[in-house]
Amino acid sequence: MTRDQASGLRMMNQPYNDKVKVIAVTGGKGGVGKTSVSINTAVALAEKGKRVLVLDADLGLANVDVMLGIRAERNLSHVLKGEAELDDIIVRGPKGIGIVPATSGSQSMVELTPAQHAGLIRAFSEMRTQFDILIVDTAAGISDMVLSFSRAAQDVVVVVCDEPTSITDAYALIKILSREHGVFRFKIVANMVRSLREGMELFAKLSKVTDRFLDVALELVATVPFDENLRKAVRKQKLVIEAFPKSPSAIAYHGLANKVMTWPVPQQPGGHLEFFVERLVQRKEVQEDRVSE
Repeated sequence: MTRDQASGLRMMNQPYNDKVKVIAVTGGKGGVGKTSVSINTAVALAEKGKRVLVLDADLGLANVDVMLGIRAERNLSHVLKGEAELDDIIVRGPKGIGIVPATSGSQSMVELTPAQHAGLIRAFSEMRTQFDILIVDTAAGISDMVLSFSRAAQDVVVVVCDEPTSITDAYALIKILSREHGVFRFKIVANMVRSLREGMELFAKLSKVTDRFLDVALELVATVPFDENLRKAVRKQKLVIEAFPKSPSAIAYHGLANKVMTWPVPQQPGGHLEFFVERLVQRKEVQEDRVSE
């Protein structure tokens, strides 16, 4: 990364970007509902007056725009090719949330080159769109990109449901992030549970294992109930918080949004959007240097 690029990132310290809260929503495995958590919480935050941008960070299998029934004419691949600026590809969802769409079925988006990473830096540094909160909806699994996005965010939200594989994979993700990447605090969302008690028991199962083997702090921030209205909303390509605002799951998402608004924005480097992108890219470059040695 050149000095000019780094300077451009630091110039992002404008009043609105100075307070950007970056949250990574991940889950270890697929099917736990992390995208639903990401976008429903984003809309709940928007209803409370926050300017929210959702980055679909499943760069090879994008689905945020699909879930919302939004047709994205352009996506991140167009930005990386120099065919569009980041502001140009943002699409608007419910309550005005911004969405940065990725592309689907593209292996090249999963394995970005250093030059493409530099292009991503420039794209973020030149953004004109103003927002308060960036929610990063990561891919499933523990790929390098998932770890990088999680490591670079201020808050890591791990979505888990009451299945052995979900708990095992969430533990594996937390283990790698804590032991290899210095992330020690995790916020847990117990998803698709049948009661508050079941959600607390699920959290207890995960905590029991992490307390025994890892030096991490877990916090249960939401229990989202199993809700048939979620399925109905998906079939309509709408969000449950929009289609069924008084449903149990919608109420839970509003509760999670209220908590998000209380999470502080760190003032030290690492808490701003430019550092989010810069750290993501620097780590990738270091790994590539090691491979080439």
